[in-house]
Amino acid sequence: MLPPFSWSEAATNWQFAPIVTAFTALAAAAYLWGVSRVRQRHPARPWPLRRTVPFLLGLLVINVATQSGIGTYDGTLFWDHMIQHLLLIMVAPPLLVSGQPATLLLHASRNPLHTGVKRLLRSHPVQWITWPVFGVLAYVATIVGTHLTDFMNLVTEHEWIHQSEHVLYLVVGYLYFLPLLGREPIKWKVSYPLRLFLLFIAMPVDAFTGVVLGSYQNDPFAPMNPRSWGPSPVNDLHEGGAVMWIGGAAIMFVVIMVTFFQWTRETRPSVSMGWLESARRASMADRMAEASPATAAGREPAGGAARNADLDEDDDQLAAYNDYLARINGTPVSSRPVPQRDDEPSTSG
Repeated sequence: MLPPFSWSEAATNWQFAPIVTAFTALAAAAYLWGVSRVRQRHPARPWPLRRTVPFLLGLLVINVATQSGIGTYDGTLFWDHMIQHLLLIMVAPPLLVSGQPATLLLHASRNPLHTGVKRLLRSHPVQWITWPVFGVLAYVATIVGTHLTDFMNLVTEHEWIHQSEHVLYLVVGYLYFLPLLGREPIKWKVSYPLRLFLLFIAMPVDAFTGVVLGSYQNDPFAPMNPRSWGPSPVNDLHEGGAVMWIGGAAIMFVVIMVTFFQWTRETRPSVSMGWLESARRASMADRMAEASPATAAGREPAGGAARNADLDEDDDQLAAYNDYLARINGTPVSSRPVPQRDDEPSTSG
C-alpha cells in the first residue's frame, strides 16, 4: 500500500519502467544524432534549437507521466490517473510534433534511406492515418471509449492493457496534432482557420467526458489499488472528471492560442522579417517565375503565398533564380555545373 499522496511524495516516489526508459533514450539519441548530422552537412544552416528543445521536452513528459509519482499513483487515485492521461495525449504529442522528427530524418539521411522515408510519407496508409478527420475521430473515440466504457475495468484489472493504453494515447495524440501543429512533409496542408476549428473540437469532448464522470452517484468501475487514505472512490471519480474537464480545456486553450499567434505572424511577413527582406524575397519569386514559368506556376501556393515562402530553403527555386542571373550575365546555362543535392548519391570515386 502506497503512503498518502502528497506532491513531495510524488516528486520523490519514482518507479522504474525499463521499456519507457529505453524507448525515450533511443529516441533522444537518434534525434540528437540527426541534429549533429545536419550541423556537419550544413554548418551554415544547423537544425534549429526551437525544434530540438520541444522534442526533448516531449520525451521528458513521457518519463514524468509514467515513472514519476504520477505514474506511481496512477493505479491508486483516479484523478492522478487522469493527469497522466492528459500528459500523454495532450502535452507530450504536441511537443514531439513541434520537433519535426521526420523532417530531421530527411535532412540527415542519404539514399537509400532518404528515398525510402519520402516514399513512406507519401504512401497511401500514411496519407490515411494523417488525414485530419481521422485524427479527430481517433481522438474523440479514444477519450470517450477509454473513460466512459467498461474498458476502464480492463485497465484496472490487467497491467499490460494499462501499459498499452499509454501507447494508444501517445499515438492518437500524435496523429491528432500532426496535421494541425506540425510542418512535416505529409500530404495534408490544413489552413489556419480549419486548424483552430479542429483544435476547438477537443474542448467539448473533454468537457463532456469530465461532466459524465462527475455525475456518477457511485463508482461504476472496478476498484483501484487499496488505500486507507484520501478521498472516497466516488469523490475520487468526481475529481478525475474535473481534471479532464478543466485541465483538458486549459491545455487546449494554450495550444489554440499558440496556433493563433503563429497564424498572425505568418500573415504579416513584413513585420516578422522586415520590409527589406520581404522585398528581396518578392523579387526572387518574380525572377524565378520569369526564369521557369511552368515550374513556378506548378509550385506557387494559392493566394500568392509564394512571395512569402522561404525561397532560400528551396533548391529548385534557387536553381531557377541562378538561371535568371546567368542569362543576364550572358553565361550559358548549359556550361555551368549542376549542383548535386544532398539526397543524391555521389558519383565521384
